[in-house]
Amino acid sequence: MTNVKTYQAKQFDLSGLNGISDRTLEMHFKLYEGYVKETNKLTEKIAEFLADGKVDQEEMPAYSELTRRMGFEYNGMVLHEYYFGNMKKQGSGDPDKNSNFRAAAASSFGSYDIWKADFMSVGKMRGVGWAVCNQDPIHGSLSNHWITLHEVGNVAGFTPVLVMDVWEHAFLLDYAPADRPKYIEAFFSNIDWQECERRLSKEAGSRATA
Repeated sequence: MTNVKTYQAKQFDLSGLNGISDRTLEMHFKLYEGYVKETNKLTEKIAEFLADGKVDQEEMPAYSELTRRMGFEYNGMVLHEYYFGNMKKQGSGDPDKNSNFRAAAASSFGSYDIWKADFMSVGKMRGVGWAVCNQDPIHGSLSNHWITLHEVGNVAGFTPVLVMDVWEHAFLLDYAPADRPKYIEAFFSNIDWQECERRLSKEAGSRATA
């Protein structure tokens, strides 16, 4: 395995968000950078196993553990990039009434309000994880999903349109654990709906059959 690629931590200018403190963001960015570092480290270690073009039987336990761990670290990196990327200072709270996102939400759930109630309810579920609004690439419909441990619950082939981190590190410096709903409200006030619009596929639905 040659030409091993490495990842660089992205920079996000989010200082001054509503209800999510700079202190929380500073801690959260460092956590994200850790996922990038671990992803690169695991990529290199796996490449070392494959240097001779095979994985010997005695190497399999260590190789398997590294490969399984990669799913956690890599998805942790990517989900954080989606999360930070779909927030901005002075967000509008809700998307424009004539936006493609509202139209997709209404088509999928009956109304934007029903979609929002479902997404927020997913985020309020007990446990730590992620609330993700995905788009089905075949039908173009939106659906909300719970992802735990980064790699468990991802829907193969679906496109993340809106990602919300509901691990406790995302809000614990600002809100008590029982006040997660307040964090979710704050998150919504900071959503960059233009970024969500960019993630929506205009071609989705073309593969659907009658």
